[in-house]
Amino acid sequence: MDQRLDGLKQWLAEDLDMPPSAVDTVAGDASFRRYFRVFHGDESYIAMDAPPDHEDIKPFMTIAWALRDCGVNVPEVLEVNQEQGFLLLSDLGDRLYLDALDANSVEHLYGDALETLERIQTRGPRDQSVLPPYDSALLGTEMSLFTDWLLGRHLGLSMDAGGQAGLDAALACLTENALDQPRVCVHRDYHSRNLMVVEDHNPGVLDFQDAVVGPVTYDLVSLLRDCYIAWPRSRVEAWALEYRARPAVREIAGDVDDEQWLRWFDLMGIQRHLKASGIFARLYHRDGKPGYLGDIPRTLRYVAEAGSAYPEMEPLVSLVEEDVLPALERG
Repeated sequence: MDQRLDGLKQWLAEDLDMPPSAVDTVAGDASFRRYFRVFHGDESYIAMDAPPDHEDIKPFMTIAWALRDCGVNVPEVLEVNQEQGFLLLSDLGDRLYLDALDANSVEHLYGDALETLERIQTRGPRDQSVLPPYDSALLGTEMSLFTDWLLGRHLGLSMDAGGQAGLDAALACLTENALDQPRVCVHRDYHSRNLMVVEDHNPGVLDFQDAVVGPVTYDLVSLLRDCYIAWPRSRVEAWALEYRARPAVREIAGDVDDEQWLRWFDLMGIQRHLKASGIFARLYHRDGKPGYLGDIPRTLRYVAEAGSAYPEMEPLVSLVEEDVLPALERG
């Protein structure tokens, strides 16, 4: 018996006078939240189930309102049951960027996504009373997901004192790189599984509730070096540099040349992908969600490829290439 789903249906029928004619499960995200497509009359809506003992819906609502105010196409919050952890949202459809991206569509779809990213960065909230800071503590906590959940729990790998010192130095460099960058509103999961292809005001943007004030290249590398789809390095770098050349972005970035911008971008991507690989392992071991394990090798190959250009990343690159990827291949 799914008591929370029963409670959601009861809320819709009795409190909102919207008895659903059908309720379909929508693919969830990497959290305890669940989503359902609810049909009532001729309309469809998205209902969020966020158990209050695991999830707080207030950040979702606050950031949704802030992003809508600056012209980003996020779901509209239509009804709220904060006590039970239910939200009723407008429906942005079911066509993911991931399913639509190919060699023919990528320029158009990424063009729209980069326009929206510029809007988020130039008009989105940067006040730390609205969004928490992406500080050294949070960066460190994220990278510990890689060491704790992937290296330790999933692979059972350990390092000697020299190897640990080299890894610690590389991680400290990644933290410094992130903190050196200009600060903007960061969606924090801006990629092809959270962007929807829509007819008007493309893309629709989802899963923004963990937004922070942080590094200017974070969302850019999330999009262009996506954990779920890969593009040639030369093309990715061209997109990254074209984005920096936008006048509004140049104003944020300041007097930074191509080399420094790509360094920010590359090292930020390494930090993100270490975090992501750890989250994928945690989803399997803690949450019983094995579907992300297949994305770990691609995610770590980004780390090795980007890190190979920076001598200070050598201990991390060696660890990934010589120990982690072979261990993953062995299963």
